[in-house]
Amino acid sequence: MNALPLAFGAPLLTAAIRSVPEDFQVDELPAFEATGEGEHLLLDIRKRGANTVAIAKRLAQWAGVPEMGVSYAGQKDRHAVTTQRFSVHLPKRVAPDLAALESEEMQVLASTWHNRKLQRGALAGNRFKLVLRDVQGDHEAIAERLQTIAARGLPNWFGEQRFGRDGGNVPAALQMFAGRRVRKDQRSMLLSAARSALFNRVLAARVEQGNWDTPLDGEVWMLDGSRSVFGPEPMSDVLAERLARFDIHPSAPLWGVGELRSTGAARALEDQALSDEQAIALRAGLEQAELKQERRSLRLRPALMQHAWLDAQTLEISFALPSGCYATAVLHELGEVVDASRGEIDASRNEVAAAE
Repeated sequence: MNALPLAFGAPLLTAAIRSVPEDFQVDELPAFEATGEGEHLLLDIRKRGANTVAIAKRLAQWAGVPEMGVSYAGQKDRHAVTTQRFSVHLPKRVAPDLAALESEEMQVLASTWHNRKLQRGALAGNRFKLVLRDVQGDHEAIAERLQTIAARGLPNWFGEQRFGRDGGNVPAALQMFAGRRVRKDQRSMLLSAARSALFNRVLAARVEQGNWDTPLDGEVWMLDGSRSVFGPEPMSDVLAERLARFDIHPSAPLWGVGELRSTGAARALEDQALSDEQAIALRAGLEQAELKQERRSLRLRPALMQHAWLDAQTLEISFALPSGCYATAVLHELGEVVDASRGEIDASRNEVAAAE
């Protein structure tokens, strides 16, 4: 994300994140209350140093069901301490011993029955608590930047998680579009990466022009907390008031089949941002895959934002984000934040290479 423009001026700090898993804590905010009946066991699980897919496989083995019988609302990082909900399909409503799941990597916090399988995206958002270590930067300037983000919001970037190690998912998507065969799960991931890269290009153009949170002629508006869009329509005092109170946001395309909904200056900017050779190839591949044209908000506003200095070089930041938004977008506006866990990944890869 260091290549993306900044909305609020020059970087203010350098720091490290994920020196230990506890430095990156995420708690899912559920989108619904369990019914207390049905044949799907909902489990609230806290995990440490394990990815979501590995936990799902362990639950399937524990329950004696196929892996497709276990579902989750969203994937969470491995190098973190996260709380998330899983569902396990148990038609006979007989759950194995929950104590058998307890380990250093996972603990079951709560369990209840529900009448439907947990669907992907079925969460209201995520609450984050991040600890930045070895911080170099002016404390007062950092506090002012955080206050600006809390008041004004920030660009709604797709985070680097979408693009894979060293951004490799976009080149891989281009290879797939050129005919390379991939597994079904990889195909979904690469389609998402291609869409996200095109969205970030449009958002980058608007950040550079300073209009990522203000309207252009021909704007398509997105309702806050929803995928619903409306417009274009002439700017009015009513729209200006709704924009100011974060009820609506400017939007950009998630590419797919169909005409862009935007017109005028907004359409011209989107066309220009997506006009180079790589963007054209990504657009064609997404259309061939028959994804539909959709939109995504250009702006997000963190809720419940707080910060505290644990010592002179250790900053704790907490906030909540809607589903589908990335904590790295917040860190990006502060400065250069290095992921310390990547050193562990590189070291483990080197050990494997040496053994081979």
